[in-house]
Formats: sequence, structure tokens, C-alpha cells
Amino acid sequence: MKAIVNARIIKDNSIFDGYTVLFEEKILRLMEGNALKGLEPEEVFDAAGRYLSPGFIDVHIHGCIGNDTMDDNESSLRNISKAIAATGVTAILPTTMTMGFPMIEKSINRIRTLMDDAPGASILGCHLEGPFISEEYKGAQDGKYIRRPDFKTIEGLSDVIRIVTIAPEEEGAEEFIESCVSQGIVVAIGHTNASYEQAMRAIQKGASHITHIFNAMTPLNHREPGAVGAAMDSSVVCELIADNVHVNPAVQRILLKVKGVEGIILVTDAMKACLLEDGEYELGGQRVVVKNEVARLPAGNLAGSVLTLDKALRNFTANTGIGLIDAIKTVTENPARVLKVNDRKGSIDIGKDADFVLFDDSFNIHATFVKGKKVYERVVKWE
Repeated sequence: MKAIVNARIIKDNSIFDGYTVLFEEKILRLMEGNALKGLEPEEVFDAAGRYLSPGFIDVHIHGCIGNDTMDDNESSLRNISKAIAATGVTAILPTTMTMGFPMIEKSINRIRTLMDDAPGASILGCHLEGPFISEEYKGAQDGKYIRRPDFKTIEGLSDVIRIVTIAPEEEGAEEFIESCVSQGIVVAIGHTNASYEQAMRAIQKGASHITHIFNAMTPLNHREPGAVGAAMDSSVVCELIADNVHVNPAVQRILLKVKGVEGIILVTDAMKACLLEDGEYELGGQRVVVKNEVARLPAGNLAGSVLTLDKALRNFTANTGIGLIDAIKTVTENPARVLKVNDRKGSIDIGKDADFVLFDDSFNIHATFVKGKKVYERVVKWE
């Protein structure tokens, strides 16, 4: 048994100051104060008055530190899992790109092998972003590999795919949505040229998620509401890249007012330059230039981001004035609920996985725990 003492625990819409949590792989007990007499934990971690929240969950991440989900090796996924823990992330959906389907299938099979064997952040499955998307709104995806949605293509991978992004206006999309939903796969509208009516029809068929809202989709117009209008006019949950490049801070405020806390999940859409310096990189087989922490194709299209979830929280709270407790929900409770893993993740409750992140008032990450194991600890360098 292990213990974290002197913590400010974020739980049940409250902050419990000066609390202790006892845990192994699962959370065993929460108690007020720091008296451990008679309990004899094998390790004690002093939170020193910092916040302790559930671990962050990123449902849309392509890579970091020079590694990508589509790399043809298992070590890249392991490296992503280890490195991203430094940003407070305890679970991820490695996200694919629109490439040749044999490459996508190989990537998903590698993800399957690591779903119970990741060295850092847990791998919960994958987010299949493409190839079932629109040529008009392909963004940084490679158009030559786009194909029409056909559930038979992914049927043998449905145990790994947790979210699939599609353009619902494409032929066969409605049948595809119904098949995915029947298998427990979350269908996301994204990279789409859909009209408001087409998007709403997809939502009626079971689509419940929006991939990086406002980006790579038909915009909101007072005469043509588009996919964005459908997102605003329904109960779908919206991914938001809060790097202040993909979505202006004012629009982030508007989104929060329209969708409410429960309707937003912060994501990174991070690519392999995340946690590295500016320079030239690659995404989905295409050259990407990162300058001033903004990733673009040579043609100028945004190509993912170099954002991390701790920075996303810092930006989102500053931009919207959202309180800490609600902000944390956008990276914990909300993604856990969408992925239907809230029986074991997303909150600090007895019996759930001991996935924790320890951070200060500025969202600096001081330690990260995954299933009771400390996978990251900040080293403070004194000048």
C-alpha cells in the first residue's frame, strides 16, 4: 500500500484540503488529515499542499518527442506513452492518419498489443482519424488515401477502435455509423463538408462526438449552419484544441457558453514535434514545418499541434474564466464518460484506478501516477 499525504484532492465538485489517499493499483481509501499510524504504507508521497486530480485523458494525440502513432515500430508508442506522462496524462488514444489502409491496420494492431502493457500513460485503444473523410476538408490528411466509409474495412479492429472520425455526407456513412455504434465505437463528425442537415442526420443515427470543433469542417453561417451549427444545436461532445491558434480565445468562451462544461473535451491533436523544438518534421507522410510552436504543411494548412494538456488547461482557464474544478472535468470525467471507462477512470473514487496527477496553481505538473505507479516526477533545478 502507498499513500499521498497533504493533498488538495479535486473530487465531487469540491476540493478537499489536507487529505490523504491510500492506494495500490486501485484507490483504497480517502481520509482527512495525514495520520498514518497503524497503516504502515510502504511508500509515502508528500503532495505539499498541491492539487491532486484524476489523471488526464487525451483522446486525440498523434505523437510527441519525435515519435508518431503511424511509425512502423512498437517503440514509438512506448516512447509516446512514457513522455506524455510528464504533462499529467495517464491515458491516451493514439490517433492514426489517413494513409494506406495496410499501414493503418498495422498501427492499430501495434496499439492492441500495448493496451495492457504501456510503460507510462495507459493506452485505451485508438482514435481512427481517417480515411473516411472529405477531400474538401482533409486538412493535413493525405487525400490520395481517402475512401468511403465501409464497416467491413474495420470490423476486425473494432476491439481497439474507440473513436472513429468520419465525414457523414459520404456515401455509406449512415450504415457505417449504425454499425459502429452497435459495436460500442464512438462516431465523431470531422474533416467534413456536411451541411447542417447532413450532420444532424448523422447525430440522429448515433454520431455523438465532434473532432477538433471549428477545424476541418463546414463553419457556422447564419444561412448555412454547417457542421459547426449542428454541433451547437445538439448534445454531441466537442473536442477543443485550446492552443489559441486552432480556436480563438473569444470563440472558446462562446463554445463554453453554448455547450457547457459537460459538452467539451480538451485535446491536443499533438504530432511528433510536441515536447521538442521548432523545426521540420513529418505527419502522415507529409512534411511539416513547426515555427513559433505552430505546426503547418508547406501549403499553410495547420498540421496538428505541439500542445500538451497541461498547457491546454492553462490556456482554457485564462481564456474563459472557468473554475478549476470544471476545467479538470474537461480532461478527466468527460473523456472517461465518452469512452465508457468512467467505471474505472476519470475520478478519485474508491475502487477506481489509481491514476493521479499532482500539480500546482499554475498547472505545473509535479508527479503522475498510473495504476498506482509513479511514472513521472518533476525535478526542480535550483539556480
